[in-house]
Amino acid sequence: MASKMTWDSPPPHGSDITATWGFLEVGIDQIMNHLEKGLTYKRYMEIYTVIYNYCTTKAATDSMSTSIQTRGATLGGSDLYTHLIRYFQKHLEVIRNDSEQYMDVSLLEYYTKQWLKFTGASVYVHHLFTYLNRHWVKREIDEGRKTVHDVGTLALVSWKDYLFGHVQHNVMAAVLQLIERQRNGESVETSLLRSVVESFVSLGLDENDSKKTTLEVYRQYFEKPFVSATEVYYKMESENFLRENSVTEYMKKAEARLAEEENRVQMYLHASTHKPLIHTCETVLVKGHTDIIWEEFQNLLNQDKQEDLSRMFSLLLRIPEGLDPLRERFEAHVRKAGLSAIEKIADETADSIEPKVYVDALLEVHKKYNDLVQTAFRGEAGFVASLDKACREFVNRNKICKSSTSKSPELLARYCDSLLRKSSKNPEENDLEEILNSIMTVFKYVEDKDVFQKFYSKMLAKRLVNDTSASDDAEAGMISRLKEACGFEYTSKLQRMFTDMGLSKELNDQFREKMTQNHDASENTVDFSILVLGTASWPLQAPTTSFNLPDDIVKTYERFQAFYQDKHSGRKLNWLFQLSKADLKTNYTKGSKTGYSFQTSTYQMGILLQYNNGLSYTLEELQTQTNLNMDILTGALGILVKAKVLLLENGTNVGDANTRYDLNEDFKSKKIRVNLNMPLKAEQKVETEETHKTIEEDRKLLMQAAIVRIMKTRKVMKHVALMNEVILQLQSRFKPRVPDIKKCIDVLLEKEYIERVDGQKDTFSYVA
Repeated sequence: MASKMTWDSPPPHGSDITATWGFLEVGIDQIMNHLEKGLTYKRYMEIYTVIYNYCTTKAATDSMSTSIQTRGATLGGSDLYTHLIRYFQKHLEVIRNDSEQYMDVSLLEYYTKQWLKFTGASVYVHHLFTYLNRHWVKREIDEGRKTVHDVGTLALVSWKDYLFGHVQHNVMAAVLQLIERQRNGESVETSLLRSVVESFVSLGLDENDSKKTTLEVYRQYFEKPFVSATEVYYKMESENFLRENSVTEYMKKAEARLAEEENRVQMYLHASTHKPLIHTCETVLVKGHTDIIWEEFQNLLNQDKQEDLSRMFSLLLRIPEGLDPLRERFEAHVRKAGLSAIEKIADETADSIEPKVYVDALLEVHKKYNDLVQTAFRGEAGFVASLDKACREFVNRNKICKSSTSKSPELLARYCDSLLRKSSKNPEENDLEEILNSIMTVFKYVEDKDVFQKFYSKMLAKRLVNDTSASDDAEAGMISRLKEACGFEYTSKLQRMFTDMGLSKELNDQFREKMTQNHDASENTVDFSILVLGTASWPLQAPTTSFNLPDDIVKTYERFQAFYQDKHSGRKLNWLFQLSKADLKTNYTKGSKTGYSFQTSTYQMGILLQYNNGLSYTLEELQTQTNLNMDILTGALGILVKAKVLLLENGTNVGDANTRYDLNEDFKSKKIRVNLNMPLKAEQKVETEETHKTIEEDRKLLMQAAIVRIMKTRKVMKHVALMNEVILQLQSRFKPRVPDIKKCIDVLLEKEYIERVDGQKDTFSYVA
């Protein structure tokens, strides 16, 4: 019977396994149980050498004693490996038996202490058996023996087989109890939990590759029971909390709990647990209570609780389709808010509404809820879409737009006109830029963009013709914004207007130079300038009345006519006297020594110049001399009478044929320049009506052009498909109505651009 060796025994030699293992066991025992006392380098090398000598001597002996080399015969080590397995088994059985006296936290302390001690010591043992690992173990693994591992892995396998399987249930129960205590607010030693997790992860050995680990052990014995316990814990807590607290308080609690679990993964769990753990928490804490959270959404919207709305968004974002009901309710809420805002400012008639008041009301609602979307809802695409749908609805269909969806773009264009026209109330440059940008926000939601284009172009034309634009840069900036929003074609005519203005300036310079060369300066008593504008680009109407030019300007008129015809042969000039204006210098008034300067329309000029030849005229005489129709004449006279430039005889009314109009020689005014060129409200109303008629006519042509274009490409189309395609192509400019499209189809059938297909119901074909 062999006796156990001590440290004083000399190292054995040769292939005697009993003597060799007896020596090695003392050294291994020192490492496994008393590593803290250390192992001298000399003793370490003695142990390493004994292992080396045994393996090589055993291999040589086996090689000489057999004629046929069998597996492992040239590499000794099987006996050492077997003894090492038995040693690990006995060592771990001792630890296992000792663990039975511990429970709860003390068990975790004991388990983690032994785990760290065992794994630390096994590293040293692994290195001692380097020669065995490098040769015998490698040979065995290469030949497919899955039960053989390098010594370091063998230590882990032994821990799993002889200790872990027996204690893991109690260890996991203690872990769950400790985590629950932490969730209840107690301070716990997280390093214990981290060590347990590390041990579970390390024991997941890959059968096909001993150098790799899997997470099977961790998932089965730790993650699965941990996630199940988490679900039970939070299900009970959430139900109890909601019974005693408000939804907003519950959301704070849920948010805090989810943050805690995120932090728990960082502190001591394996990263792979993040997904199942958080998914379970989200399911229990959020998905399990969606109905009650959804119901609270409207209350929070009504009270503008941005912080709570942000919290609700963050929670519901975590679960599939959690935000869908919120988006729908948000859209309905914004639409209602927009309609309500317009109702507050709407009078009996839409015509009396101030464009600025109307646009500001729209913008106020958009800004409020856009800020909410960007902050509380983080600019999420679904809420952005809901906001856009709601805004598009209340911008185009509100109390002001009851009579026509064209009212919003018209008022928006009028607001632009008030901003871009010279005025003492014009905003500063930076403020103007900001306001124009906000206008484009409303413009984005306008469906009838062609209405805006038509009114904007008319108002731009007036600003340019009357030289009342506040800033060329602002005008160009607005056109640039419209171009970016709708494309080059939308603004091509607007840009052409500016081009014509530049060309007109050059033309005036050339005409003045020509007159200076050809005529005596004394002849040029009229300071004359003209705008020559292209008919295709400018939305200007021909005069509605005939007009006799006063003799004072006939000569200048004829000279320019000849000059232009000589320069541009074949072009025809259509004179728009209703848009022209004049400055008249007076020298008859007794109230001013220097006289006054009257700013008048051309028609008013035609009337007043008659008084160079007389001081009193009847309405009939003025009509004969000016050749203006009676409505235009009486309108112009009304303004002159109101300003007291002309006086009516006592007892007579404006509009009677025999009414006499006398020049007021006692005219007085605080201003030297007196503006008499005032537009009449009746004229503005007629102009608006004419603009809407023009829009309707343009739409018919656009729809017909779209139908022909589509049919030319498709050749044959069903009625419904054609209708849908027309709407799709034109919706960026306006929203075509189905009855209008049908009328256009009928027109094109009559004109034989398209025809019905024989034998096929509601099918059209293109006529080439």
